[in-house]
Amino acid sequence: MDKVLIADHHPITRKGITSILTEENSYDVVGYISDGNDILKFLTKNEVDILILEIDIPNLNSITTIKSIKREFSHIKILILSCHPEEMYALSAIKYGAAGYISKTASLQRILDATNQIQKGGIYLNENLSERLISDGNNTQGLAYKYKKLSSREIEVLNQLSNGKRNKEIAADLDINEKTVSTYKMRLLKKLEAQNVTELIKHARLLQSTSI
Repeated sequence: MDKVLIADHHPITRKGITSILTEENSYDVVGYISDGNDILKFLTKNEVDILILEIDIPNLNSITTIKSIKREFSHIKILILSCHPEEMYALSAIKYGAAGYISKTASLQRILDATNQIQKGGIYLNENLSERLISDGNNTQGLAYKYKKLSSREIEVLNQLSNGKRNKEIAADLDINEKTVSTYKMRLLKKLEAQNVTELIKHARLLQSTSI
């Protein structure tokens, strides 16, 4: 059962999200935060798997906080709630480590859908933004185009990485040696223009959660 921290300064919102998550029997809401200054303190003292974060809570520098959380607690999946239009901040939030971005005007069911998506390792955005992030606004240079240029073996390695497999496990599953796995990883970093393996995995999960 994944442990969830809700950082939102509206009691009704917290209650509604807690209610729908609890009904799933997959989540345990372990706490509430209403001030940005308390987030890192809570995470230091408590085990959390998913953070549902209102981007406008007091004393929160959204991008800085996302980066800080991912730097110190890389395993935590962050779902951003915001009153701002998704077009304004969503792509930046994903770039700096959030796993999803959803409007606070969305239904509780959509918030549950988003939480389920990121729990599985996916990325949650509305359909238009997902397509935009995939294509980069240019069909000849976008991520989907680059993905389609990968070999079948490179795609296999990428999928294994996105499932959290280590080099040794990938080598065993694909019946290749670890040095070859490392070579494929270097090729994938170059072909998908990722800065590191974390970014590479994010690309893979985004591609898996969007039809291309």
